[in-house]
Amino acid sequence: MGQATITTTAYFTDQSVAGGLVFAYFNQDVRQFLINNALYWVQEFHVDGFRYDLASEIENHGGSRFCQDLTGTVRFVQPSAPQIAEYWNDDRRRAVIAPPDGLGFDLAWHDLLREKLRGIIADASAGGSGPLDMQGLGRALAFPPTDFPSLFRAVQFLESHDDVHVGSRARIPALADPSNHRSFFCTSRTRVATGILLTAPCVPMLFMGQEFLEDKQWTDNPDGSTNNLIFFDGLDPHRGDKQMQDFYRFTQELVHLRLRHSALRGENINVYYANNANRVLAYHRWLERLGRDVVIVASLNEFTFDQPNYRLGLPQAGRWLEVFNSDVYEDFGRRQPHGNGGSIFADGQPMHGFSTSAGIVIPANSILVFAKDAGD
Repeated sequence: MGQATITTTAYFTDQSVAGGLVFAYFNQDVRQFLINNALYWVQEFHVDGFRYDLASEIENHGGSRFCQDLTGTVRFVQPSAPQIAEYWNDDRRRAVIAPPDGLGFDLAWHDLLREKLRGIIADASAGGSGPLDMQGLGRALAFPPTDFPSLFRAVQFLESHDDVHVGSRARIPALADPSNHRSFFCTSRTRVATGILLTAPCVPMLFMGQEFLEDKQWTDNPDGSTNNLIFFDGLDPHRGDKQMQDFYRFTQELVHLRLRHSALRGENINVYYANNANRVLAYHRWLERLGRDVVIVASLNEFTFDQPNYRLGLPQAGRWLEVFNSDVYEDFGRRQPHGNGGSIFADGQPMHGFSTSAGIVIPANSILVFAKDAGD
């Protein structure tokens, strides 16, 4: 028997995008072949879910019907498998709206917080005490509902395989302090950026190594430089990198905080204070009918506010627990962090739209989380 051959034109068009040929989405057999491929990964390999590359280009090249059939079939076979679209067309809602008006994906990437937060971290790295666009950052945190039907249909991130590939943009630690990736300014600003991402109303995404301060761009070239490999040895407690270990502890405990405080996993956000000159931002998270109030205070000021304490409005009077303080993780266990000793008391005058206020110690380049209860 002769060797079987496959003619590529049966599967592809003569158009190309992102370095590859476009599938012939108009062909029912091709659409079914691709859907069967996805089902194979679900049924045979039990994948947790899918992230679909350049779903907007699939649509732009006649693949809207294919996207609808694909997402509907995968959802029928495995409803718990999230389907995430990389979708950059103007009508962002269309990616996550059910057919026939939308493509049927569960979530889609969103770049608003990424661009604003990366820009502010870069501006802060210039040093000094000049203003930062904290008001713009506040608007990015509570992005318009016209972008998505729900804030939790958006996947927000600061780094991705496209963003920090070799020859592309810097990783956050390198952006935070280009001259020294282990300085206080690097680690503290990177904690603020990560803290804002993980307390935002969204589905947050961390890129590989981001959880422990990886500062090198990555490469998918197997013949590339070993200087771009992730430095997992940095987590070795005997011969590793203490800044990496401290940062990893910070990320772990921040993720646990998000799990313990359900308001951080809800939709509600009120960015009620943004001071560009002082580089301070405050936002309120809560649950409808349950409360469980949480207030996040972020500062990219290079000095600690403690004499006098910084006064901010709070949504309820009484004791608030300081349930998270990023300054704790700077040289963890070897220095006395700046902070509020575990709690503050709101009994001051009305302020910032709330009935009461409190004086707060805000460490330099920090993120603080206050809550009315200790969490689940």
